[in-house]
Amino acid sequence: MMRSLLALLSGGLFGAGLFISGMTDTSKVQGWLDVFGNWDPTLAFVMGGAIVPMAIAWLFTTGRKPIVGGEFPAPPEPKLGRNLVLGSVLFGAGWGLAGLCPGPAVASLSYGGWPHWVFFAAMLTGMALAPMARAQLDSAIPAE
Repeated sequence: MMRSLLALLSGGLFGAGLFISGMTDTSKVQGWLDVFGNWDPTLAFVMGGAIVPMAIAWLFTTGRKPIVGGEFPAPPEPKLGRNLVLGSVLFGAGWGLAGLCPGPAVASLSYGGWPHWVFFAAMLTGMALAPMARAQLDSAIPAE
């Protein structure tokens, strides 16, 4: 129960931050990507406002356990591999074309109209198909 309540609170805080910062507006994100046109640097401040406190918080996880139980995840492998590069390219292409990534896509469902629902459905379909695509890729081209 406590874990679900904290997840609801965290998700609500995250969604409110996305809404207040304007990151649920696709033109904001596309403005960030338009470096040779009408560039909008505000996304850098939003990302910095998320990355800096999270980096500091991770420093305090060493030797501790989460309040609601379980374990903190181990640091990711710093190795640059095929899956990371391919996934990053696909994520970035979708982000650039639609102007939304998963968090803002969910946050914009309540007011974004049918195009946001189409994007959300396509995103869920891609998430469902990803394990099958990975299995096909791994069988065709084994990872290093």
